[in-house]
Amino acid sequence: MTTSSLFVLLAAIAVAIVLVLGLVNMMRGGSAARSQQLMRTRVMLQFGAIVVIMIVLWWRSGGPS
Repeated sequence: MTTSSLFVLLAAIAVAIVLVLGLVNMMRGGSAARSQQLMRTRVMLQFGAIVVIMIVLWWRSGGPS
């Protein structure tokens, strides 16, 4: 596995973990404030994952010209 693939995998796993934590919190009737914080964290991690994926795709297509 290449380093770039590892970065993409780690970004996706981070998003999945926060998503599952949010779902568990919601199903257990947890705090609404915690649900909001997990939602914000997930959105930021998704943004980061998209940035990582775009950088990896750019790098694999030839990188800086």
